Amino acid sequence: MIEIGINKVTKNFGYKNVLNGASLEIMTGQRAAIVGRNGTGKSTLLRLIAGLESPDSGEVSLRRGTSVGFLEQIPRLRQPGVTVRQVLLEPYASLLKLEDQLARLETAMASPQADLDALLEEYASAQEAYSSAGGYEVQERTAKIAQGFRLPDLLDQEYNLLSGGQKTVVSLAAAVLRQPSLLLLDEPTNHLDVQTLEWFEEFLAKYRGTVLMVSHDRWFLDRVATHTILLENGQCTAFTGNYSRSMEERERQLLAEFEQYKNQQKKIDAMKAAIKRFRQWGALNKQNLSFYRKAKELEKRLEKMEQLDRPQLEKPRLDLHFAGTRTGSEVLRLRDLTLAFGPRVLLDRAELLVSERDRLCLLGGNGTGKTSLLRAVLGQLPAEGEIILNPGVKLGYIPQEIRFVPETASVLEAFRQEVSSTEGQARNLLAKYYFFGADVFKRTGSLSGGEKVLLKLAILLQRQVNLLILDEPTNHIDIETREMLEEALLEYTGTLVFVSHDRYFINKTATRIVQLHHQKIVAAEGGYPSLLPPSP
Repeated sequence: MIEIGINKVTKNFGYKNVLNGASLEIMTGQRAAIVGRNGTGKSTLLRLIAGLESPDSGEVSLRRGTSVGFLEQIPRLRQPGVTVRQVLLEPYASLLKLEDQLARLETAMASPQADLDALLEEYASAQEAYSSAGGYEVQERTAKIAQGFRLPDLLDQEYNLLSGGQKTVVSLAAAVLRQPSLLLLDEPTNHLDVQTLEWFEEFLAKYRGTVLMVSHDRWFLDRVATHTILLENGQCTAFTGNYSRSMEERERQLLAEFEQYKNQQKKIDAMKAAIKRFRQWGALNKQNLSFYRKAKELEKRLEKMEQLDRPQLEKPRLDLHFAGTRTGSEVLRLRDLTLAFGPRVLLDRAELLVSERDRLCLLGGNGTGKTSLLRAVLGQLPAEGEIILNPGVKLGYIPQEIRFVPETASVLEAFRQEVSSTEGQARNLLAKYYFFGADVFKRTGSLSGGEKVLLKLAILLQRQVNLLILDEPTNHIDIETREMLEEALLEYTGTLVFVSHDRYFINKTATRIVQLHHQKIVAAEGGYPSLLPPSP
């Protein structure tokens, strides 16, 4: 049964044609992933399906009776004072009223002056209504979802006062709690730690409804997706299978298209050569016009031929060869490090040694102090104990949220503020990080997450940093940019320390993994498996 039908949909934003006659069918029960570069229209497609936007032309249809749950990338704010518990239970307002009524009756029945018979009769009636409306099932499901997303400590906190990551997690929990027949998820894995991610993957694998998700987390997509939709050039191409299997099929298609392209080019070259010969023969034998006619016929056939575009087989790469100074074998050492916020102790007498050319990943649940540890190393947070940096270290840092000051500055201006260079030199260097032509005049405040990471890398690597510290570098960047970053970091000959929840990225990049656990830094034995998870 078709759950979602998209037929020849176009959608424009000003001068930009995001969807250009896109067509797609999602069948009931599928768990489909939409993948593609940033800016190709993935979020727009979800918003069209959710009914939050309308297509300029074409049709979007849902199966009759479909209920929709939608997680947006940026959660909306609620009325002041609304708690996390209230956000989770928004669709169950009638049940909440019955819960309040039952609680009020229980208090009244405890009074010595209570008319117990009348109150018991009212209580029984309210309890039956609550049970019939599924109140106890909702309670059980809410507790399970809140526990899975590790929300019990947040339930009574005001939603608007939560961090951006916490709002995302609460909104995700609220979307799945309602058990809609169609679940639309836009970047659901952002801000989830590894433990919560693994729980969520198991939850989605057993979900009875249809799931359509946008994500750049390849490990997550390999574990969850049964179908993959590639969105590029305004068109949808559907594949059966998880992300890795679908991209293997896409590569086979590209190779087949390249063979077709090469064969057509041979045919075109042969036709052009024949046209040239016929014209030469016609010039030599002016009494015989048939050579000119044959040349003209071939020219007309060539004009009418639909010529194939050359498929792009080579993946883009960053030129990140590094030839900076050596630091010596011991780059960073932490001794008896204690890190605390008021009464809350994040690390207690922790120890760590980072050696030259290590690619060290810091793992740990949300709130265990990973970012705080990085900031302590950078001297941005006070800590007790010793943080010993090798005197030869030239340190570079890319935070979770990258901002260039001022945000109205262009890419070119931001680069030249940090790196002494002529405009021509700067543009040549920026081109190596995929800022071509007019891209260098984009305002830094309007750059995508991936573009900000690339610009920050371009600046840092000109300074010849030999200790690179990255905090969640793959957040908000598309898969193609992640792969470019992975390949670049594998060629980086300095020392790398990074925080990430992207298991694919960790598995590809890290040579060592440590965990922040029970206020200590401990080695993660074995790390992640070298092979990707099995296909669903």
